[in-house]
Amino acid sequence: MGYLFTSESVSEGHPDKVADQISDAVLDEMLRYDPESKVACETMVTTGLAVLAGEVKTKGYVDVQTITRRVINRIGYTKAEYQFDGNSCGVLSAIHEQSPDINQGVERTKDEEQGAGDQGMMFGYACREMDNFMPLTSELSHILLQELAAIRREGKTMKYLRPDAKSQVTVEYTGNWKPVKIETIVISTQHDPFAEESVMLEKIRADVQKILIPRVKRKLPQRLQRLFKADMKLFVNPTGKFVIGGPHGDSGLTGRKIIVDTYGGRGAHGGGAFSGKDSSKVDRSAAYASRHIAKNMVAAGIADEVLVQVAYAIGVAEPVGFYVNTFGTSKVKDNSGKKLSDEAIASQIKSMYDLRPYAIVKRFGLKNPIFERTAAYGHFGRDPFSQDVEVYYQNKDTFDKTLDGHVKTFKKADFFAWEKTDLVDALRAAFNI
Repeated sequence: MGYLFTSESVSEGHPDKVADQISDAVLDEMLRYDPESKVACETMVTTGLAVLAGEVKTKGYVDVQTITRRVINRIGYTKAEYQFDGNSCGVLSAIHEQSPDINQGVERTKDEEQGAGDQGMMFGYACREMDNFMPLTSELSHILLQELAAIRREGKTMKYLRPDAKSQVTVEYTGNWKPVKIETIVISTQHDPFAEESVMLEKIRADVQKILIPRVKRKLPQRLQRLFKADMKLFVNPTGKFVIGGPHGDSGLTGRKIIVDTYGGRGAHGGGAFSGKDSSKVDRSAAYASRHIAKNMVAAGIADEVLVQVAYAIGVAEPVGFYVNTFGTSKVKDNSGKKLSDEAIASQIKSMYDLRPYAIVKRFGLKNPIFERTAAYGHFGRDPFSQDVEVYYQNKDTFDKTLDGHVKTFKKADFFAWEKTDLVDALRAAFNI
């Protein structure tokens, strides 16, 4: 037997993820009016109440009440019996202006000299387990809940489903990180009350086994479908009844699911959360850049597994640290045929990639309102795409006005641009692959 590794995910209806989505929706709305908005928005949700706090600097006006209720209703909290619903919950805002002490370190006369919004270290990770270069345990945990949410919204089967849910996946690996089989899957899903509680657990477990698991398997390539063995352990609502859930069951806070948001415990994490933060906060933007580097390195064939770390000092544009670890999987050599060290690889990558906050924001278009979609089911491993987004400005200096507000225009924006493999050719050329 090898060893076991586990990751988890939570659904969009989990209270912490409700908070994340509200915070990112507020961020997006501010960016629609003012792309230079500086935002740090935190949300707390509990029974019948959403409380927003934080610091912002923006030229736009945002109706926090309307945005919060829209997000809650979109997630599926639309019934008073949930004791938390978008139409009737209270919404309190304690958002205030950003500290000038912080702002002076971020904004500069020249945009390219923009300093990091805070100190800290950020990590990016990639491996070959999944086609999107994500760890199997993390990605499968997300897919389980994405499909469960799709079933809930379709309303054709499992009609008892409510928005809150969690998943957990344990995979058996060999000593060199080769998956052998899926050892255990745990699904805990909120549900409507059953008339006969004696059949409740049996019904939900049977539906997970016969409806959810086959849908998930169809999303996977054959090599991964074969990891579902007959002896796989499946636990469904192992504590029993799960009627009381969502913010009524547990309070939720922005930024409390940082491992779910990243790599499920693989690689490393610098500790900074993402949601509710504009891209001047390197907690977010540099984590995206680190993933972009790691993914492109693996996709280019430099290594089978890569961890990238970047570190910043507040108010300083250039990173103070850059580190690459290939975990002994490097495949590149120097001109003499000697295997390149991770230090040499890191030096070459650093010379090719501009990691100043201004350059990261420009590369990925992080002043566009693209963040609400990142706030559930992970920020990484998602398919990049372009789409027109609504904005209410023509450029960063001119805000067109009508009698009742701003003029709506449309702008093309890239979503999940950090997932593009657009550096592969350049990396292969640089490393003679």
